[in-house]
Amino acid sequence: MQDVTSLDQLDRDTRVGVSILCEVRQGMRPWKAARLDDLSPGGFRIAWLSDTRDDMPLRIRIPGLQMLGARICWVRGTTVGCEFVEPLHPAVFEHIARAAAN
Repeated sequence: MQDVTSLDQLDRDTRVGVSILCEVRQGMRPWKAARLDDLSPGGFRIAWLSDTRDDMPLRIRIPGLQMLGARICWVRGTTVGCEFVEPLHPAVFEHIARAAAN
C-alpha cells in the first residue's frame, strides 16, 4: 500500500484535520484570531468570523508561513470554507500537517 502523504501522492483534495491558531483579515479590517480546523493544499476550513463577507478576498497568516491569499467558498453554520489563491506546495502542506500532529 502506498503512503498517501508522500509528496508525489498529494493532490488538491488531500485533507488533514488540524487545530492551528492563525490570523485572518478581510480588506483593511483588523487581523482576527481564528482556529484552522481542516487543511488541504487547495484550501482550508476555519471557525466562523463575525462580519465575514464572501465577496471580499481573505488573507491568512499561518504560523511559520508567509501571508496567503484566499477566497471564501462557503459559510455553513459556524464554519467558513476557503480556497487558497495559489495552492500550497506539497512540501509546505506536508510540513504543516506534520507540525500540527505533534
